[in-house]
Amino acid sequence: MEELETARAIADMLGSAALQLASGPFFYLAILFIILQYSRQMRLERQLFAVKLHDWKGMALRAVVTGLLVGLGLSLISVFIGASLSPSAVLWLWGIAALLMLARIRYLCFAYSAGVVTLLQWIAGFTSLAERGDGIGAMAASLARIDAAGLLLLVAMLHLAEALLVRLQGDKLSTPLFLEGKRGKLVGGYMLQGFWPVPLLLLTPVSAETGASTAASASLPWPTLFGGTGAEGWTLVALPMIIGFTEMTRSLLPAAKARHAAKGLLLYSVILGGAALAAWWQSALLPIAALLSIILHEALVWRSKAMEARREPLYVHDARGLRILGIVPGTPAEAMGLSAGEVIYKVNGMRVSTKEDLYGALGANSAFCKLEVLTVGGEPKFAQRARYAGEHHQLGVILAPDERANFYAADGASSLMELLRGRRASNRRGGAKSSPAGAVGGEEKVQA
Repeated sequence: MEELETARAIADMLGSAALQLASGPFFYLAILFIILQYSRQMRLERQLFAVKLHDWKGMALRAVVTGLLVGLGLSLISVFIGASLSPSAVLWLWGIAALLMLARIRYLCFAYSAGVVTLLQWIAGFTSLAERGDGIGAMAASLARIDAAGLLLLVAMLHLAEALLVRLQGDKLSTPLFLEGKRGKLVGGYMLQGFWPVPLLLLTPVSAETGASTAASASLPWPTLFGGTGAEGWTLVALPMIIGFTEMTRSLLPAAKARHAAKGLLLYSVILGGAALAAWWQSALLPIAALLSIILHEALVWRSKAMEARREPLYVHDARGLRILGIVPGTPAEAMGLSAGEVIYKVNGMRVSTKEDLYGALGANSAFCKLEVLTVGGEPKFAQRARYAGEHHQLGVILAPDERANFYAADGASSLMELLRGRRASNRRGGAKSSPAGAVGGEEKVQA
């Protein structure tokens, strides 16, 4: 009988938390943000290459499904942690994140808002604001009730999940770009960008704020890291989160850049997790853990930029031939196994050093093509294939830019307002002629 009552209480908790998640705006705002980012990415691809390399609808759907799975996994882990997180923590996290996004979109990452919330709680602890009877006092009281150490540990867990997703999916979320290099010269590069909405249902001890109406009638059969055995019962709190990353590279293949980013995220999550546990053990360490949450995340950005600054651009043409920047999915180039970073130096037995050479060599035999290619490591490689009517007439190879490319990628929207206004995705080079309608940048100019 007792087991039946416990099962019924757990079912009530799940239903209440799921309703709380579905009725709140934050999960839907996360999905809307993802749609805006991916649709901008697709618009940029069309402007630069006159072709769609990704489907934003499919990307958004996969992001939601993946985020649901991550949320399920982290929610299961939370039953062994027992951090005292409450609905007010959701409001504080998203409220601070919204303010930070007015300055920079990348500050949507909860590493920043959780760090700011923890610092605000620490500072407010030196005041008597919570004793006031007005709205400010109510805000200070709700801030004081947040389990800051548990919040920082949650951020560490989210970044651990992000590191895994970047390692597994990062290269699949990459988009080739034309970028402005030194002295205005165009170079090729890649943007790796992925976002996932993560709905969490966290098991937390019953408190005055969470209430006991949906609490389980019995304590857990195991001790939790933060909450003991929860003698007063347990409840589930809905916590909608979002994780994501954006990386730029001009010197690495997408898979290598994804590995580099994943290693940094893994190290960040381990350090922050250790700092959060230390702060739970000794609350005087909370401000240090909060600063680590913010500063170390900024260090990840500096680390990526510093590595790119030290390396020479990869996606440029050289004396050997034409550098491949990317491959259009479903084209002969993909079927022949051509890859980004490789150099095409012969087509149908003819040396090629310009796009005109490539077009002429392909036109010499409309029924068959044989390519001689150098891999990224400099090893020779041969690719050949019959050509059929109706196939992409230029194989589907996206070449690195030359001086006749009309457009290059603009800086991304830096703030939330710029994203909502739909800031232009590309810039026109000075003196470039207008491109044909429907093929911004000129398909014959940017795609082989």
